[in-house]
Amino acid sequence: MKEQFGLYLIATDPIAGYAALAHAAVECKVRYLQLRMKGTPHETILDMARLYRKITQGTQTRFIVNDDLSIAMQAEADGVHLGQNDLSLAEARSRWNTCGKLIGLSTHSLDQAQQAMDHSPDYIGIGPVYPTATKVNADPVLGPQEAGRIARLTPIPSVAIGGINTGNLPDLLNAGVANFCVVGAVNNHPDPAAAIRALQNIWENHAF
Repeated sequence: MKEQFGLYLIATDPIAGYAALAHAAVECKVRYLQLRMKGTPHETILDMARLYRKITQGTQTRFIVNDDLSIAMQAEADGVHLGQNDLSLAEARSRWNTCGKLIGLSTHSLDQAQQAMDHSPDYIGIGPVYPTATKVNADPVLGPQEAGRIARLTPIPSVAIGGINTGNLPDLLNAGVANFCVVGAVNNHPDPAAAIRALQNIWENHAF
């Protein structure tokens, strides 16, 4: 059975601060916490990644670095998440062959999701489900039904992403999605723990 963990949280410019968001994620036992700091100097990201490693070390929260394999390796993260135009999965596994490290891959259609299976990612992202402001040149919106269809047809864990919040999460879960990723719904909230719990409560009360 594919892993069902619910919330996957991406940290991007949280108004409560990066450290506060990470502590909230650990407190709420979020399964995955990804650090995404686009357009930020390498050393600044590395410093934050090392802080995130320290905060999540020994907890139930897996720490993932967005895009940058070198930072993931240097910070001893639990994994790295790659986009369609980033380093290939084969190259990433060749360079980071430490046992147990996770590599995720973004996909934006059923065709991309099926092609990803040839490269054996540990999980895939599916999206954007809804319109999102976090990507400058976002891919076409899938909608909850198509995201659910891709999730059901994918034999490995998947995470729906893109514009997900407490208002539309029930529809997404009803469409067959088990795991979902949020950015703004938590990063734009002054109390990240409260925002996380609101999302988790919806997921926990859903009958899969």
